[in-house]
Amino acid sequence: MTRINRISDLETLREEVLHYRKSFESTIILCGGTGCQASRSKDLIQAVKDELVTQGMEKSVLVRSTGCHGFCEQGPIVIIEPGNTFYCHVLPEDARDIIAKTIVRGELIERLLYTDPVSGETILTESEIPFYRAQDRQLLARNREVDPCSIQDYIAIGGYSALSKTLSNIAPDKVIDQIKASGLRGRGGGGFPTGRKWAECREAPGDEKYVICNADEGDPGAYMDRSVLEGNPHQVIEGMMIGAWAVGARQGYVYVRNEYPVAVKHIQVAVQQARELGLLGENILGSTLSFDVDIARGGGAFVCGESTALMASLEGKVGEPRPKDVHTVVDGLWHKPTTLNNVETWANVPAIIQKGAAWFASTGSKNSKGTKIFALTGRIKNTGLVEVPMGTTLQTLVYDIGGGVANGVPIKAVQTGGPSGGCLPVEKFNLPLDFDALAGAGSMMGSGGVVVMDEETCMVDVAKYFLQFLQDESCGKCMPCRIGIDRMLEIVTDITEGRGRQEQIDLLEDGFARN
Repeated sequence: MTRINRISDLETLREEVLHYRKSFESTIILCGGTGCQASRSKDLIQAVKDELVTQGMEKSVLVRSTGCHGFCEQGPIVIIEPGNTFYCHVLPEDARDIIAKTIVRGELIERLLYTDPVSGETILTESEIPFYRAQDRQLLARNREVDPCSIQDYIAIGGYSALSKTLSNIAPDKVIDQIKASGLRGRGGGGFPTGRKWAECREAPGDEKYVICNADEGDPGAYMDRSVLEGNPHQVIEGMMIGAWAVGARQGYVYVRNEYPVAVKHIQVAVQQARELGLLGENILGSTLSFDVDIARGGGAFVCGESTALMASLEGKVGEPRPKDVHTVVDGLWHKPTTLNNVETWANVPAIIQKGAAWFASTGSKNSKGTKIFALTGRIKNTGLVEVPMGTTLQTLVYDIGGGVANGVPIKAVQTGGPSGGCLPVEKFNLPLDFDALAGAGSMMGSGGVVVMDEETCMVDVAKYFLQFLQDESCGKCMPCRIGIDRMLEIVTDITEGRGRQEQIDLLEDGFARN
């Protein structure tokens, strides 16, 4: 690839890629996310390519292997453009019919169309499917537009234009002002105002500063960050670059779970492509910004999702948290000022810069702006990744998007916020999904896991499961966690095995009240 030295070079490349795309009559979009790969999507992608060669159509039909489309249980998913035709549960053996019937003759393959489990209706296009129609997919919809291993694809849809706009027109302090005005809060669980964090890091003394992307997603049932990093890694890199410009950093790190091999591969490829093109390195796009990104694989410890433990791990130390008497924006990685945000937070940054703070702030609730991605799993008809405006109710999420009851057994509750979150009964399903409302109800947003449970689910068993998880993953450094979890697990185990006593319930309630 020819290196890009100026903003005009970036626009020239964008025009060339768009012109190349126009040479194709049709596009076959195949989901290659982890969920679909588990259902042989890699074999399907190869079968489609082979069939196009056999039919002599490889120069008229573009094949795009993408990241996750969200509707994971329907995979492998195929979308054909123009027409937005949606096929699901597609097998490699279906490749011949897709080419011969749909591409060549424009015929629909009935057996591959989606059937809505609620209405029983057969649906032809992706945009008409209730699961998608009820969402506001600002981040996830872009996955289907790009091959995650193609920087040209990302540039074609406007990628790195927010960076060029920033470097040519927006001073670092004005970038921070825009992030503040947008109301963006950290999507990793804490919900800390992103602009405020950036401002504190910029104002911290010292010339050597860092930005970090936390992709060490460890909550059971959560895979939002994995899918964004797998599906559109350049969007995360671009967000980090804008953040680096804002706070004054020259080095960034992506700390990603080693258990996410596809995400690891795709972010590695993306970083290498950006370096080769000149979008990482010295004097990027002819500006004064010099910035690079390194990839670090996590060591498998849940506690390394916590900022100070993650930084200790990056330094080659045991991944243990430390007291935050001084925040990491002042005393972070190697005791230097450090800005750490999670994958979804960084991915939101380019659109805020490109479309404006007011655009982002126009979606969401009073104190929680924008959209949020949730991993919707459990005892419902439709499971997968869901992106909705902040403030959307649990009722909408579970019934309108999730399709409601799966097996005729009434829904009982949802668990949100991962191991540190809580369970909310159906009586609370009118709650809006935002940071403050969930915290006020005794749960939390967390990274975005939502597990739906029905009347056959024993809530004591649920508590036992999460306590066992926390006991296994505890680093043992803090007494409430090291001793308190053990005692709680002993009590809950007694209850599940028939040895429970009323005074143990009182003890549990007293412990929760104290904490």
